[in-house]
Amino acid sequence: MAAALGRPPGARCLRRCVTFTNTSRICESITTYRTAYSIFFVNAASPSLDEEIIDPAAAVGGHTLSHSDLEASTDHIVSNTSDTVGPHMVPDVGAESILASQAVESIAYIPPPPVPPEAVGPALNALGEPTFASLGLGGWGPVGIIQQCLEQLHVTADLPWWGAIAITTVIILTLIFPLVLMSQRNAAKMNNNMPQLQFLQMKMTEARNSGDQLNAARYGQEMMLFMKEKEISPLRNVIVPLAQAPIFISMFVGLRGMANLPLESFKDGGIFWFTDLTVCDPLYLLPIITSITMLATIELGTDGAKLNAQNMHLMKYVLRGIPILVFPFTLSFPAAVLCYWVSTNLFSLIQVGFLKIPSIRKYFKIDQLVTHKKESLPPKKGMIEGFKESWRNMKISNEIADRQKYDEMRFSKAGMGPLVRTYKHDPTKRVINVQAKVKSK
Repeated sequence: MAAALGRPPGARCLRRCVTFTNTSRICESITTYRTAYSIFFVNAASPSLDEEIIDPAAAVGGHTLSHSDLEASTDHIVSNTSDTVGPHMVPDVGAESILASQAVESIAYIPPPPVPPEAVGPALNALGEPTFASLGLGGWGPVGIIQQCLEQLHVTADLPWWGAIAITTVIILTLIFPLVLMSQRNAAKMNNNMPQLQFLQMKMTEARNSGDQLNAARYGQEMMLFMKEKEISPLRNVIVPLAQAPIFISMFVGLRGMANLPLESFKDGGIFWFTDLTVCDPLYLLPIITSITMLATIELGTDGAKLNAQNMHLMKYVLRGIPILVFPFTLSFPAAVLCYWVSTNLFSLIQVGFLKIPSIRKYFKIDQLVTHKKESLPPKKGMIEGFKESWRNMKISNEIADRQKYDEMRFSKAGMGPLVRTYKHDPTKRVINVQAKVKSK
C-alpha cells in the first residue's frame, strides 16, 4: 500500500518518530505553561495577566515567556498535531507531581541558618546595676534568700547598701521578738525563785561530792518538780541564741560573698568612714565597736542574764571572753559584715532597755525582778574560785560516770561469766590460827 501511494517503506516509522517527538514537546510546553501560570497568580506584585512573568520556572531556553506567547504557542502546537496524536499517545503525568518537581527546581538558593546573636551583657535592674541572678548571687537557699531580700530593699526603696543591711537586721530581729519575750519571762521567774533553786543546787552538789548518789538524785528530782511548778525551763534562756545562729550564719556568708565578688555598688555603699563595704575597716573602728557592743549585750541582754547560779560561773566567764577572742578575726572582715554585726548588737541593746521599762514589762506579762537579800543567797565567789569549783564539779561528774560504768561492767560479767567460788570466812586470813584457837579451848 505504501508503494501504491508512492511513499518510501520507512516513511511510516519516520512519521511515528516525529509524532512522538512532537508529543514530548507538547507535554513540556504544557508543563512550563502550567508552572508559569500558577506562579503568576501567586505573585501578588503582578497587576495584570498581560505583563511578563520574570521567573526562572517560566523561562525556556534563556528567553522570557509571557502569558500571550505561552497561549499562542500552545494552541499552535496542539492544532498542528491534533490529527497525528491520539489520546493514547500522551503520557499520564499528574499535575501535583509536576508542580512539586517544578517548585523544588525553582528553589535555586537555600540560605544558611541564621547565626545566633552574640552574648549580651548582664541584665540590669531599675537602678542600672547588674541583677544578682546575672552575677550568680541569690537563689532559694538560706543565703540566697537573704541576698534577694537585700537586693529588693536596695532596688525598690532606692536605699544605700548600709541602709538595706540595717533595715534587714531590724526586720529579722523583730520577727524573733516573741522568742525574746519568752526568754525574758523565763529569766524573770528564774531570778525571783533563785534562793530556792540555789539551795537545791547546793544540796545536790554536796551529795554528789560526797558520793551519796541517793540524795543527789533526790535533790535533783525536787529541783525538777520545783521548776515545773514555777514554769521555769533552762532551755528557754538559750532559745534566742539558737534561733539567731542560722540567721547570723546566713547573713555572714551572704554579705561576705557579695563583698568578695566584688559587687560594684558595694564599693560606695557605705557611710561615714567606711564607704567601701568590700574591704575591711581601715581605721579598725568597726571591730572595736563590734566587740564593745557584744560585751554590753552579754552583760545586759538576754544571752547573759542571770548567770549567777552556782553552776554557771564557768559559762559566765566564757561568754565574757568571747568579744576578746573574736576581735582579732573581725579585723579582716569586710565592712559589710561588721555593719550587720554592729546593727544586731545595737538593736539588742535598745531592745533590752525597752523591756526594762515597768509599763512595758507589765504589758508583755513579764514579772518584775525581785531583789533578794544577800543573806538568802549563797556568797558569791570570785572568778578563780568559781572556775575551780566548776572544774571540780566536772571532774566529780566524770568520776561518778566512770564508776557507774565500771559497776555495770562487773554486774554484767558476774551474770554472764562462770560462777565465782565463795567462802564463809575471809579467805585472805590464815585458817590455821583459827583452828588452833578452837582446839585449845
